[in-house]
Amino acid sequence: MQRYFGKVIASPVGLLKLVASDRGLAAILWENDDPRRVPLGEVVGCGDHPVLLETERQLREYFSGVREVFELPLDVRGTEFQRRVWNALLSIPYGETRSYLQIARHIGNPAAVRAVGAANGRNPLSIIAPCHRVLGSNGQLTGFAGGLEIKARLLSHERREVVLCAA
Repeated sequence: MQRYFGKVIASPVGLLKLVASDRGLAAILWENDDPRRVPLGEVVGCGDHPVLLETERQLREYFSGVREVFELPLDVRGTEFQRRVWNALLSIPYGETRSYLQIARHIGNPAAVRAVGAANGRNPLSIIAPCHRVLGSNGQLTGFAGGLEIKARLLSHERREVVLCAA
């Protein structure tokens, strides 16, 4: 059985729960996240876990405007299709956006727009695998586990319209 370690940190977009295994970062969860969205099993507190400490450091750099790319070992659980979508999210450059259709095309399955949306909604690595950079085909903000207001704030931050100072 997989062991998970967790740590809650304050951020400019609310409390974030960082979750890691011995192999890497498994999840970044929102303060009011639905526990069924990213099922992990038991998470024990371990504030000094090296992956959690490094994730916290890199998130602080991101929020202060110094980091655009995360360099962390990842250990996510999901179907093959979900992992393909989440890997596609990792390829979206900082400050840019993509549509669900563009992600579906990127993974070689242009008919899977709805499935891409569902996988995006279960993305366990909020901010790191930037699902906030995915918009509806009309350019509108659409579903986001952290809420549309936070999605808009993250996009504004990346466009250098606002600097989200670390809490």
